[in-house]
Amino acid sequence: MTSSEEHAVRITKGKLALEGILGLPAGSRGVVVFAHGSGSGRFSPRNNFVARYLQQNSLATLLLDLLTPEEADDRRKVFDIDLLADRLLLAKAWLGAEPRTKNLEIGYFGASTGAGAALQAAARDPASIRAVVSRGGRPDLAEPYLASVTAPTLLIVGGYDEPVIEMNQAAYELLTCEKKLIIVPGATHLFEEPGTLEQVADHAGRWFQRYLKSDGRAAI
Repeated sequence: MTSSEEHAVRITKGKLALEGILGLPAGSRGVVVFAHGSGSGRFSPRNNFVARYLQQNSLATLLLDLLTPEEADDRRKVFDIDLLADRLLLAKAWLGAEPRTKNLEIGYFGASTGAGAALQAAARDPASIRAVVSRGGRPDLAEPYLASVTAPTLLIVGGYDEPVIEMNQAAYELLTCEKKLIIVPGATHLFEEPGTLEQVADHAGRWFQRYLKSDGRAAI
């Protein structure tokens, strides 16, 4: 099992300050930025579970509050996909300037509404993002951008999450990049059923390991 260190970080721009947790395993081969959904943040238990799995497989992770505490209480901001995508692009720029991660290729992991933000951000900056994974995501929220996504994209949906399955199937047809849709049997929207979140983590880990092939290594 790969050893990993976690560091509290703060990403700032003007008066804006976003709190995050940077996980750095030894010999990281890439870094994955998490886009949480529905006002969730860096302490999301499900995304932390996936992040720890990725760290064990030599992938650095950035769990970041895309909204300030005040913004997270505003439902309009929670569903403001343009704003969330802006914050992901800010995080991407920070990783590119941070000495510990500047040599690592970047991927996005988006959950629920965060998946829409991840796909929009990937479309707006295609040269910088190497892979995208969506868990129970709302890719339909990025519909105008889907045809412009160039990063290989994996959509993971629970088998019992029927409305979201349909949204993902429609989004899948609009994507022109390398893509895959996986439906996890017996899983509902939050993948709370035994063993289902482990399947998400395994699929995500394989996807990112395939496409994040940094020549550089994280400096710890």
